[in-house]
Amino acid sequence: MNDADSTHESFIRLLLRHEPSVRAVIRSVVHRAEDVDEVMQAVSLVAWRKFDSLTDREGFGRWACVIARYEILKFLRTRARERFVLDTDLVERILAEAGEEAPGRAKRLSLLERCLEKLPETRRQLLLEVYTPGCTARALAGRLGRSEDALYQMLRRLRLDLRKCVESGLAGDGGAS
Repeated sequence: MNDADSTHESFIRLLLRHEPSVRAVIRSVVHRAEDVDEVMQAVSLVAWRKFDSLTDREGFGRWACVIARYEILKFLRTRARERFVLDTDLVERILAEAGEEAPGRAKRLSLLERCLEKLPETRRQLLLEVYTPGCTARALAGRLGRSEDALYQMLRRLRLDLRKCVESGLAGDGGAS
Protein backbone atom coordinates (compact mmCIF):
# COMPACT_ATOMS: atom_id res chain seq x y z
CA MET A 1 0.00 0.00 0.00
CA ASN A 2 1.46 3.36 -0.97
CA ASP A 3 1.43 6.50 1.19
CA ALA A 4 -1.57 8.02 -0.61
CA ASP A 5 -3.67 4.90 0.00
CA SER A 6 -2.59 4.80 3.64
CA THR A 7 -3.48 8.49 4.12
CA HIS A 8 -6.83 7.99 2.43
CA GLU A 9 -7.64 4.94 4.56
CA SER A 10 -6.57 6.72 7.74
CA PHE A 11 -8.77 9.71 6.90
CA ILE A 12 -11.80 7.54 6.13
CA ARG A 13 -11.41 5.58 9.37
CA LEU A 14 -11.14 8.76 11.45
CA LEU A 15 -14.03 10.42 9.65
CA LEU A 16 -16.30 7.42 10.13
CA ARG A 17 -15.37 7.14 13.81
CA HIS A 18 -16.08 10.82 14.51
CA GLU A 19 -18.93 11.51 12.09
CA PRO A 20 -21.71 10.96 14.69
CA SER A 21 -20.16 13.57 16.99
CA VAL A 22 -19.63 16.05 14.17
CA ARG A 23 -23.21 15.53 12.97
CA ALA A 24 -24.46 16.12 16.53
CA VAL A 25 -22.62 19.45 16.60
CA ILE A 26 -24.14 20.39 13.24
CA ARG A 27 -27.64 19.31 14.35
CA SER A 28 -27.36 21.54 17.41
CA VAL A 29 -27.78 24.53 15.07
CA VAL A 30 -28.97 23.18 11.70
CA HIS A 31 -32.25 21.31 11.96
CA ARG A 32 -33.33 20.11 8.53
CA ALA A 33 -31.83 16.70 7.74
CA GLU A 34 -30.97 17.76 4.18
CA ASP A 35 -29.12 20.81 5.50
CA VAL A 36 -27.23 18.71 8.06
CA ASP A 37 -26.14 16.40 5.22
CA GLU A 38 -25.06 19.39 3.14
CA VAL A 39 -22.96 20.87 5.95
CA MET A 40 -21.50 17.44 6.83
CA GLN A 41 -20.45 16.98 3.22
CA ALA A 42 -18.75 20.39 3.24
CA VAL A 43 -16.98 19.51 6.52
CA SER A 44 -15.79 16.22 5.03
CA LEU A 45 -14.39 17.93 1.93
CA VAL A 46 -12.58 20.63 3.91
CA ALA A 47 -11.22 18.04 6.35
CA TRP A 48 -9.92 15.93 3.45
CA ARG A 49 -8.27 18.92 1.80
CA LYS A 50 -6.58 19.93 5.07
CA PHE A 51 -5.89 16.43 6.43
CA ASP A 52 -2.17 16.65 5.66
CA SER A 53 -1.92 19.66 8.00
CA LEU A 54 -3.37 17.70 10.96
CA THR A 55 -0.43 16.79 13.19
CA ASP A 56 -2.34 15.05 16.01
CA ARG A 57 -4.57 12.31 14.59
CA GLU A 58 -5.96 11.68 18.10
CA GLY A 59 -7.44 15.17 17.97
CA PHE A 60 -9.32 14.51 14.71
CA GLY A 61 -12.77 14.75 16.31
CA ARG A 62 -12.18 18.13 17.92
CA TRP A 63 -10.46 19.36 14.73
CA ALA A 64 -13.44 18.25 12.61
CA CYS A 65 -15.80 20.03 15.02
CA VAL A 66 -13.83 23.26 14.54
CA ILE A 67 -14.18 22.84 10.77
CA ALA A 68 -17.90 22.17 11.32
CA ARG A 69 -18.21 25.45 13.25
CA TYR A 70 -16.87 27.42 10.28
CA GLU A 71 -18.94 25.49 7.76
CA ILE A 72 -22.10 26.02 9.84
CA LEU A 73 -21.47 29.76 10.00
CA LYS A 74 -20.84 29.82 6.25
CA PHE A 75 -24.04 27.84 5.65
CA LEU A 76 -26.06 30.18 7.88
CA ARG A 77 -24.69 33.25 6.08
CA THR A 78 -25.92 31.83 2.78
CA ARG A 79 -29.33 31.26 4.38
CA ALA A 80 -29.47 34.75 5.94
CA ARG A 81 -32.33 35.73 3.64
CA GLU A 82 -34.58 33.14 5.27
CA ARG A 83 -36.98 34.34 7.92
CA PHE A 84 -35.72 32.52 10.98
CA VAL A 85 -31.96 32.69 11.30
CA LEU A 86 -30.21 32.56 14.64
CA ASP A 87 -27.98 35.40 15.78
CA THR A 88 -24.27 34.69 15.09
CA ASP A 89 -23.31 35.15 18.77
CA LEU A 90 -25.97 32.65 19.82
CA VAL A 91 -24.79 30.19 17.15
CA GLU A 92 -21.21 30.55 18.44
CA ARG A 93 -22.31 29.79 22.01
CA ILE A 94 -24.37 26.78 20.92
CA LEU A 95 -21.45 25.45 18.87
CA ALA A 96 -18.99 25.95 21.72
CA GLU A 97 -21.21 23.96 24.08
CA ALA A 98 -21.92 21.29 21.48
CA GLY A 99 -18.19 20.89 20.78
CA GLU A 100 -17.47 20.42 24.48
CA GLU A 101 -20.25 17.85 24.82
CA ALA A 102 -19.48 15.89 21.62
CA PRO A 103 -16.98 13.39 23.12
CA GLY A 104 -19.39 12.57 25.97
CA ARG A 105 -22.25 12.12 23.53
CA ALA A 106 -20.17 9.76 21.42
CA LYS A 107 -19.29 7.70 24.51
CA ARG A 108 -22.95 7.50 25.61
CA LEU A 109 -24.01 6.52 22.09
CA SER A 110 -21.41 3.76 22.00
CA LEU A 111 -22.57 2.49 25.39
CA LEU A 112 -26.20 2.63 24.28
CA GLU A 113 -25.38 0.51 21.23
CA ARG A 114 -23.64 -2.06 23.46
CA CYS A 115 -26.57 -2.07 25.87
CA LEU A 116 -29.02 -2.56 23.00
CA GLU A 117 -27.00 -5.57 21.84
CA LYS A 118 -27.38 -7.12 25.32
CA LEU A 119 -31.18 -7.02 25.13
CA PRO A 120 -33.08 -10.12 24.03
CA GLU A 121 -33.77 -9.96 20.30
CA THR A 122 -37.54 -9.48 20.68
CA ARG A 123 -37.09 -6.55 23.10
CA ARG A 124 -34.44 -4.92 20.91
CA GLN A 125 -36.67 -5.24 17.83
CA LEU A 126 -39.59 -3.73 19.75
CA LEU A 127 -37.53 -0.69 20.73
CA LEU A 128 -36.21 -0.22 17.22
CA GLU A 129 -39.67 -0.62 15.70
CA VAL A 130 -41.14 2.05 17.97
CA TYR A 131 -38.75 4.60 16.46
CA THR A 132 -39.49 3.61 12.87
CA PRO A 133 -41.05 6.49 10.93
CA GLY A 134 -44.78 5.99 10.54
CA CYS A 135 -45.05 3.53 13.42
CA THR A 136 -47.87 4.33 15.83
CA ALA A 137 -48.26 3.02 19.36
CA ARG A 138 -51.84 1.99 18.59
CA ALA A 139 -50.85 -0.10 15.56
CA LEU A 140 -47.88 -1.68 17.34
CA ALA A 141 -49.94 -2.50 20.44
CA GLY A 142 -52.62 -4.06 18.23
CA ARG A 143 -50.05 -6.17 16.40
CA LEU A 144 -48.63 -7.35 19.74
CA GLY A 145 -52.09 -8.05 21.16
CA ARG A 146 -51.58 -5.59 24.02
CA SER A 147 -53.20 -2.37 25.11
CA GLU A 148 -51.44 0.93 24.39
CA ASP A 149 -50.96 1.42 28.14
CA ALA A 150 -49.29 -1.99 28.45
CA LEU A 151 -47.04 -1.14 25.50
CA TYR A 152 -46.06 2.20 27.07
CA GLN A 153 -45.24 0.48 30.37
CA MET A 154 -43.11 -2.12 28.60
CA LEU A 155 -41.26 0.62 26.70
CA ARG A 156 -40.76 2.61 29.89
CA ARG A 157 -39.15 -0.40 31.58
CA LEU A 158 -36.94 -1.08 28.56
CA ARG A 159 -35.79 2.55 28.40
CA LEU A 160 -35.10 2.51 32.12
CA ASP A 161 -33.03 -0.68 31.72
CA LEU A 162 -31.05 0.95 28.90
CA ARG A 163 -30.50 4.08 30.96
CA LYS A 164 -29.20 2.04 33.90
CA CYS A 165 -26.93 0.07 31.57
CA VAL A 166 -25.46 3.26 30.04
CA GLU A 167 -25.03 4.91 33.44
CA SER A 168 -23.34 1.75 34.72
CA GLY A 169 -20.98 1.84 31.74
CA LEU A 170 -20.18 5.50 32.40
CA ALA A 171 -19.57 4.77 36.09
CA GLY A 172 -17.32 1.86 35.09
CA ASP A 173 -15.15 4.36 33.20
CA GLY A 174 -15.07 6.61 36.21
CA GLY A 175 -17.58 8.83 34.40
CA ALA A 176 -14.97 9.63 31.75
CA SER A 177 -16.43 10.87 28.51
